[in-house]
Amino acid sequence: MTKTAVIIVAAGRGVRAGEGVPKQYRSLGGKPLLRRTIEAIQKSMPLTSIQVVIGPEDETAYNRAIEGITLLEPVTGGATRQISVFNGLKAVEAFSPDFVLIHDAARPFVSETITKNVTAALRQGAKAVVPAVPIVDTLCRVDGKYIDGPVDRTNLFSLQTPQGFNFKDLLAAHSAENTNDFTDDGTIMEAAGHVVEICEGEASNFKLTSPSDFEKAEVQLMQKFGDIRNGSGFDVHRFEAGDFIWLCGVKIPFTKGLKGHSDADVGLHALTDALLASVAAGDIGTHFPPSEAKWRGATSDIFIAKAVKIICEMGGVVANVTVCLICEEPKIGPYNAAMRDRISKLLGVSADRVSIQATTTEELGFTGRKEGIAAQATATIRLPWQRD
Repeated sequence: MTKTAVIIVAAGRGVRAGEGVPKQYRSLGGKPLLRRTIEAIQKSMPLTSIQVVIGPEDETAYNRAIEGITLLEPVTGGATRQISVFNGLKAVEAFSPDFVLIHDAARPFVSETITKNVTAALRQGAKAVVPAVPIVDTLCRVDGKYIDGPVDRTNLFSLQTPQGFNFKDLLAAHSAENTNDFTDDGTIMEAAGHVVEICEGEASNFKLTSPSDFEKAEVQLMQKFGDIRNGSGFDVHRFEAGDFIWLCGVKIPFTKGLKGHSDADVGLHALTDALLASVAAGDIGTHFPPSEAKWRGATSDIFIAKAVKIICEMGGVVANVTVCLICEEPKIGPYNAAMRDRISKLLGVSADRVSIQATTTEELGFTGRKEGIAAQATATIRLPWQRD
């Protein structure tokens, strides 16, 4: 049985993409771009060993991006893409793969069709195979700002990744090169005397380079998530003796505490139920029964993380959430920004997708009598129309 390894090149700086961070760690639909690329490879090639090559200063960002995903330990890249790929090849050599696929971290829309096209060609004897799409736009030469004649686009193709190779041959080709300016592994194999085949790529498998590419990718991503779900949650906790309370993940000094089996964060409890309701996954008591002692005093970010994990496992993303806190006291306004920031981090979304509201009951009912706090939450998520 043949063995295949995948090397994802994520060591570049990607400065043209904007936002001041390497583009592979920039958010795309609420997740780091690199994570989306890794998940796409894992979905199309399950059980395949994945080796990520990262920048020497990116370890913290990388660990944050892949949290919860099991991969080979990353290796550090070099000053050029060619050096980075070579480092990745040497790292997976110990596994003795028959084939290796080299993929750009900035191509998150790689599909199972493309990876099958590449691996099928390798199994049929190709030493090097590159997915490609024909160029359909009119091409021309330009002199300054003026057109200086057309260019025949016949037999012109745009190359993509993942590019597939016989592992030993690609390692030998890299080892033999004395220059480090190759930007494509197919050309390295060609320079080593090998024939490079092409297979059918997909226009959707484009590389994200500029800010406009991220805008295009957001649109493409959201077209996939056409199954929109809403959920609501409600929770109540009474006051007890104490000197602080937790609300929406923020510790607030107060003259009382909130009574509960966990940390009694009424805001996050309502939000957890809203998230779970959006995918019909029960409620907070289903997953964290108050009868179980291990949840006594638990922080509510654990509950949120569980709900988010369920949504992610269904292939979904959180679109936006609202939490309405109902109480006479304490005043919520001074903590609103901190609450939004905390929830945005827990959900992995931007703060403009989180709304915190507060109201009173005009001194009516138990909240009006200052006996406790209630919270109502709603959550909107998006799921793929067709899920495995």
